[in-house]
Amino acid sequence: MSDSEIAKPIIRKYDYSINSDIKQEILKQNNTNEEHELITRFPTVYIVIDKIRGNKKKFGQFKAYVGETNNIVRRTEEHLNSESEDRTDWTELNNSKDAKIIVIAHKEFNKSLTLDIENQLMKYLLSDDAIGELNNRRSNDQDLYFTRDHFRNIFQNIWEELSKKNKDIFPSVDDITNSAIFKASPFHKLTDEQLNARDEIIDKIKDIREGSSTDNLIIIKGSAGTGKTVLLSSLFAELNKPDNQEAYILVNHDEQIKVYENIASKIGIKTKMGDSISNKPTKFLNQHLVDEINKGQENKVDISLIDEAHLLFTQGNQAYQGKNQLGDIMDVSNVVVAVLDPMQVLKNNGYLEQSYYDELLTNAKNNNNLIELSDQNRMVASRETIEWIEDIVIKNEINKIPTDDKYDLRVFNDVNDMYDEIKKHNDNVESLTKGLSRLVATYDWDYKNNKNKIIKLEDGSDFEDLWRVTIGDKFNLPWNYQIPAEKKYKDLAWAEQPQTIGEVGSTFTIQGFDLNYCGVIIGPSVKFRNGKIVYDKSESSDKKVTSKRTLENGERKDVSSELIRNQLNVLLKRGVHGLFIYAVDDELRKELLRQSK
Repeated sequence: MSDSEIAKPIIRKYDYSINSDIKQEILKQNNTNEEHELITRFPTVYIVIDKIRGNKKKFGQFKAYVGETNNIVRRTEEHLNSESEDRTDWTELNNSKDAKIIVIAHKEFNKSLTLDIENQLMKYLLSDDAIGELNNRRSNDQDLYFTRDHFRNIFQNIWEELSKKNKDIFPSVDDITNSAIFKASPFHKLTDEQLNARDEIIDKIKDIREGSSTDNLIIIKGSAGTGKTVLLSSLFAELNKPDNQEAYILVNHDEQIKVYENIASKIGIKTKMGDSISNKPTKFLNQHLVDEINKGQENKVDISLIDEAHLLFTQGNQAYQGKNQLGDIMDVSNVVVAVLDPMQVLKNNGYLEQSYYDELLTNAKNNNNLIELSDQNRMVASRETIEWIEDIVIKNEINKIPTDDKYDLRVFNDVNDMYDEIKKHNDNVESLTKGLSRLVATYDWDYKNNKNKIIKLEDGSDFEDLWRVTIGDKFNLPWNYQIPAEKKYKDLAWAEQPQTIGEVGSTFTIQGFDLNYCGVIIGPSVKFRNGKIVYDKSESSDKKVTSKRTLENGERKDVSSELIRNQLNVLLKRGVHGLFIYAVDDELRKELLRQSK
């Protein structure tokens, strides 16, 4: 059967309240006998929609419940009768005067397909700005079944029909898939490697909680793009289901905190203490004090999930008074699940000494608590293309750029030409179907957060300017967050704000996020000399890279080359469909161009 021959979905909307009769509601609509039978006697998927009342701070205006059933009449009556007695959310829905139930039927629906459709609806509605509360956090990804090949087209037809009927509640597919929440959604269909890892982690958590394991740290190891964040997000939703344990999620990026806060708010994840379930590690440790827990004055938290544990502080500083954040989090938690990739350490206060890193991995391996991810899930590229990037950041080598029919890897001799290409790939058509494209750069131009750049003019007066990335006298764009955002976009991640196509992103705004095409400006801190890539800290504007690191033995060590390399590694692995490169250093640019011919 071709895609064009796949039947259209049957979508019907009925009143939903304790005063409504679902049988009569279905009969009222002039369905054919076949449609009536598909709705009432075959598997269906349904969405109950109602307005949110009495909470002006809530993100979104509507609440939604998603489900699937083999008998929509019986299931609706169960919701209206028995569940309303002990579920406050259903009591409110059942007594609403505005609630509607949308029933979706299809000729090809079977149990497995409806479960996949239900899960996909959860993923889409979670990323929908109109939805502020989303119930039924069940994750039911199905494996193989007979109509699996038609799932994508059937779902696309369903969403398009829903959007035609109410675009305010069901926006375009493109609006959904470009959101940061969508990219980190816990309802993504996991790969076999991720599924096996998730099941293994849940089993290990159970063993630790039951005392079968003496070590409470589980490490997830994987390089950029191996799906660590999606795996952790799936664990976050799974472990926080009602009647389960409580799992905090800790991350160092403001961008990602917003994403997890919105996910938690929408699907109703809350803590027993009433503090935020999503937090920066320092703030979390200030709320869960090691000394008070050690003295028995406070209970440990159940589980702490740490995204990018390589960014944790391993020394005290002004904000953090302890000695090692990972150790402190382990002390205040029954179980810790930490994502670790030392090649994504970007600041010297998070620099991991090799001995410390080796000890963490060895202990995890000896305690059977090491989970390794190796499949590349971000970049739609060949193994040869990925190895070409790895050779740059690991071996300091530039080899011949491989031919890759799936991935667009190009080197530019003019930065403005690269910028023009990025803008082409960010047009209304492509950005909506494949995602956003942006320019990013190594941190080699001055930027001071929350401070304006003041330029002294010849007459002695001051001129207030933006912090900018400038190359010669032909290229001049502001750094990230310099162009004011419209109010409606301010809560979105940097790349999702439309005006940022006129800015240059950094590792701090793009780490952990996907782009369609990524244009990387390799600044003057990365050079090519004597056949090798070298790093020049004198060209870097990042003080947390250029200042020396105090090691455990008291030695002051220059780790700038490793940190600049790590920043480059993060930037080169952002593009899903393409990577464009421009190098400021003449010798580096010439070598990249030579290897691209």
